[in-house]
Amino acid sequence: MTPLGKKIRQLRADKAVSQKQMASDLHISPAYLSALEHGHRGQPTWALVQKVISYFNLIWDDAEEIEQLARESRPKITLDTSGLSPEAVIMANQLADNIRRLAPDHIAEITKILSNIPKK
Repeated sequence: MTPLGKKIRQLRADKAVSQKQMASDLHISPAYLSALEHGHRGQPTWALVQKVISYFNLIWDDAEEIEQLARESRPKITLDTSGLSPEAVIMANQLADNIRRLAPDHIAEITKILSNIPKK
């Protein structure tokens, strides 16, 4: 499940809206919405993200959260390590090889480290 999928599922539960009803209201298939929630589809379009925001009448921080979660919800990632140090290439490969076996506390530690890196 992607971060966006988890949030959409929570919002639907809070409003007591079924997947089928939401999909119909957004003019998308229930299968697509289910796949999006479960992380079996790629990052949604900006237009669909805006429809979700409007559908749940989200404003300000809540709308920004949905946009951010959409940016962070790419279930299939490709890393370009060309030009990086050998250590960086090793780290990227080790992460790819081991991500499914990481314990939640290790994921939290790695996420915390990455979150503290200054933005360009």
